[in-house]
Amino acid sequence: MYPMILKSFNFIGLLFLLFFSASLLAEEKIDIWKNKKDQSTSESETIKKEKSPDKINLGNANTVNSSETIKIEENLNSENEKVKIFGVYDPEKFNLDLNMWSSTKAEDVRSSIKRIKKINLSNTSNEILNNVLLSYSFPPPGMKDKEFVEIKINWLIENNSVELIEDFLKQNKEFFGKSRAVQYLVDQNIAQANIKKGCEKIKFIDSSIKDSYLEKFKIYCLIYNGEKSQARLLLDLLREQNQSDKFFDDKVDFLLGITKKTSTKINEKNLLNFYLSSVTIKNFNYEPNEKTKSEIWKYLNSANLIKLEDINDKKKLKDLELAANKGQIDPEIIFDIYKQVPFTLNKLINANNIYQTLEETDARALIYQKYLLAENIEKQLNYLFLLDDMFKKSKIQNVYSRFLSNKLKKIELKNIPENYKEIVQKSIRSDLNTVTLGKVRYNDKVLHQSKIIKFYLENENKKKIQKDIDKIFKKISKNRKYFYSAKDLALVETLIKDGFKVPANFDYEELSKKYEVPKSLFQLVEQNESAFLALKIVEIIGEDEPYQLDPETIYFLTNLLNSMDLIQIRNKLLISALPKRT
Repeated sequence: MYPMILKSFNFIGLLFLLFFSASLLAEEKIDIWKNKKDQSTSESETIKKEKSPDKINLGNANTVNSSETIKIEENLNSENEKVKIFGVYDPEKFNLDLNMWSSTKAEDVRSSIKRIKKINLSNTSNEILNNVLLSYSFPPPGMKDKEFVEIKINWLIENNSVELIEDFLKQNKEFFGKSRAVQYLVDQNIAQANIKKGCEKIKFIDSSIKDSYLEKFKIYCLIYNGEKSQARLLLDLLREQNQSDKFFDDKVDFLLGITKKTSTKINEKNLLNFYLSSVTIKNFNYEPNEKTKSEIWKYLNSANLIKLEDINDKKKLKDLELAANKGQIDPEIIFDIYKQVPFTLNKLINANNIYQTLEETDARALIYQKYLLAENIEKQLNYLFLLDDMFKKSKIQNVYSRFLSNKLKKIELKNIPENYKEIVQKSIRSDLNTVTLGKVRYNDKVLHQSKIIKFYLENENKKKIQKDIDKIFKKISKNRKYFYSAKDLALVETLIKDGFKVPANFDYEELSKKYEVPKSLFQLVEQNESAFLALKIVEIIGEDEPYQLDPETIYFLTNLLNSMDLIQIRNKLLISALPKRT
């Protein structure tokens, strides 16, 4: 009997123990989820307060789990979705961070980039934009990483930034638009019509970057350099991977000597196919038109394949003018054709009276020939500016603007008649790629031109600069007529920001009251929109170099950059804007 009671007791006890344990486990499970939720909320709040996450290794196409690093927007990514970041620069180099777009709406970024694309940016503006746009960062809220990297690649291609595209490919292994970037680089090399140089340059792309267009070009380069056996091995591999095609196989077999005939059809699908057509078809002849791709135009131009067989073919000449206006061919080709258009002596003598009765291309050719025959500077100028009006009227002024500028430079300003000087100065273009700031001339009678700025120009010792500050302020204070300009205040604010001391009796706050910082821009500082502020500054500087800006603009830009701690961009601005140069 006792054994039976004991067994019953043990069974009931076991049931009770199991029930009690399950209750405890249930309670523990609830607590765990509650704790995780609390912990997640706490972590999210902490991350929002932090200016940037811990520094990460900016390697190739960094992939970051959004739930482990930063919450860009509450509902933007699922908890386990991975955010990819792409770029060239470490954002810290420019006082930025991975979160630089986290407070900016995607539509604001799109709109700003769209406006910037319409501006012919100065060197400084372009440099600032590259620094910001190509720094590794998370995309703005409302924008996927696919769209964000596409914006970067589009900008690089549209601005012919070959070296930066090479850097982007080296540092980012896989990204949306990679094939387009690779094809652009290959096409740039072919378009120069210097295949030897192109084949040497394309070697920079390491073997880990796989792209069929690139592989095809490499195969052709091997053939070009006489390495046919290696070319055949690479071609066999490409065929095994189904990355080749009928046209390419036909051309390579012909170039390798495997076949004696090749198709005579010109393939315009891409520049590589067009190039292969041009080097394998005997007596190659191609007539470009308004539908011809820009890269093909460039190759035809470089290879000297653009010819006007019939000088009376006005349609063909108009197509060439349009291509020159788009920058696809050298405008000099147009003016060479103009010289060949036949006119009677009577038409040349009466050009001023009859040009308006002629067809547009003939009218421009006639006035151009009249310019070449002009016997003095005043008549040359008259015909040059008449041509300018004619090109503008036809809306193809890009053909002529640089040509006009170059001709005016050759005349030299000292030889220009007084009544033409103003229009000549406006018409001379500055080549942004050759702008040099000149040697600095320090002037201790003017604060923003004094030796103080050596700290930013020459990395002068900080203690020495502080002594210069004390000395120069003391000197200037003795001049009761001295006026503290907006540039002076920009420098003073920067010195204070960088830890220097200015005299106690210098009332910076009172002096700065007359210069107002636009509220819309200062709101970007308050909202911690550092990258978007930089885009706005690019828009403001635009076509100008900083030294060409008015003093008030220099002041408020410096104020904004100091407030946002964008020290590197601020220094670019001041180095150009403050010093007096020879």
